[in-house]
Amino acid sequence: MQTIEIPINRARKQTPLKERLKKWILTDKLNNPLGYVFLTACAVFFAAVVSVKGATPGVLLIVAFIGIPFVYSVVVFPRFGVVVLLLMAYLLFTIMKIGIDFPLGTLMDALQGLLILGFFIQQKKEKNWNILRSPISPIIIIWISYNLIQVVNPTAESRLAWLYTVRSVAVVMLMYFIFMYNIRTVALIRLILKIWILLSLVGALYAFKQEFLGFSAGEEAYLHSNPEIVGLLFIAGHWRKFSIFSDPVAFSYNMAISSLLCICLIAGQLKLWKKIVLAICTALFLISMLFSGTRGSYVLVPAGMILFAILNYSKKVLLFSIAGALLIGFLIVLPTSNQNILRFQTAFKPSDDVSFKARKVNQARIQPYILSHPMGGGLGACGAWGRRFAPNSYLASFPPDSGYVRVAVELGWIGLFIFCVFMFVILKTGINNFYRIRDPELKTYCLAMTLMVFALNLGNYPQEALVQFPTTIYFYLIIALINVTYRLDLEKNGPIEKMPLKAG
Repeated sequence: MQTIEIPINRARKQTPLKERLKKWILTDKLNNPLGYVFLTACAVFFAAVVSVKGATPGVLLIVAFIGIPFVYSVVVFPRFGVVVLLLMAYLLFTIMKIGIDFPLGTLMDALQGLLILGFFIQQKKEKNWNILRSPISPIIIIWISYNLIQVVNPTAESRLAWLYTVRSVAVVMLMYFIFMYNIRTVALIRLILKIWILLSLVGALYAFKQEFLGFSAGEEAYLHSNPEIVGLLFIAGHWRKFSIFSDPVAFSYNMAISSLLCICLIAGQLKLWKKIVLAICTALFLISMLFSGTRGSYVLVPAGMILFAILNYSKKVLLFSIAGALLIGFLIVLPTSNQNILRFQTAFKPSDDVSFKARKVNQARIQPYILSHPMGGGLGACGAWGRRFAPNSYLASFPPDSGYVRVAVELGWIGLFIFCVFMFVILKTGINNFYRIRDPELKTYCLAMTLMVFALNLGNYPQEALVQFPTTIYFYLIIALINVTYRLDLEKNGPIEKMPLKAG
């Protein structure tokens, strides 16, 4: 019988070489003769480039070797990118204090852009938009759209101010959808909360260092670099502390919401030793918050605990709330010469506060402008961008001193109305989800997020609570977790069955 020779496929002839390369590179990780030759050649190449062209090309090559895998990891493994973003949001100003001369704000924008790119790449494969459904999602889209429409605001003094401001509004708000889409397991929520508490603990301990051991040389240089800084941070012979954050307000507000997070976790179903650790962290957060001298933050934890008692009512919670109220009342009337406690006491006596009276005068002065400008004076009209791009405008020198006042001034009463609806929908969704969720752990997480939104909502009146890192990122993480906890509960326990109506 005649045999028939079948030609061997060319690809099959190359397979042994591919397998060898795969073994050398991936399995052995270049720990073989080929790897030694390759790494030696790279070392010689880098040395030659640096010797001929100087250090800059060498640094660029190193950045490329690190940056390319990093960019790939953020886009392809977005959960890794989410964790990096949360870490960077907390440590941004610490890195800047080290003296690294690099536009870190632009780096944060780029990181968020990569996460958005990764989201669309994932959606092209998965095509699952249902995961983003929530009563909060439409109002966020409306708010982003209104900020984008501000570019054609006829009363805006500067389009460049809008351009520089909108990236920190619209892009950051899109992180809500990124968090919603990528946080899909309880394990990831646990990891995020552990990182959050650990970073807050670092911030609290560093504030203790500033309070009792003093500022570093770089911090001292910063504090005395401008008389305005001294006027804001040196009160009654005592420096306000800012820890690893940009300013005392950002520091104190983060300590307040981190305290609420720990308190909710303590009330949950945890082992005793974990509750003890969280109680110690809470005490450190609250004490270090006093070092900031930010009176607006002092009322946030008591206010959050009132909502906690209402939503999670029980005899134990009632007794705990009464004990907390008595402690706060004692601190308010306690005779003391300690400047931190004195400033804490004035937070509950706003009628005696000179700065509070000044804010009331400013708000009364700007009300006619708000009423006559339904779309406001334009995004970025107040503050640094207003002074830079429209220094002679009416709003450039106006100090809003409040997140709500800034919204009303820059985006008009229309924008203020949308923003208030936005906050209402978030709180309503959080409360509804808290009562719907059946899993105790997820219920605890949802309650913590709702309390933090409530606290930041209150804190946004005396200060601008949502514009500084890390809060500007973490606020949208909080909102996303309100939805994610409910979604995970539905996946675990199924939809809530409606009770049948009884006849008659």
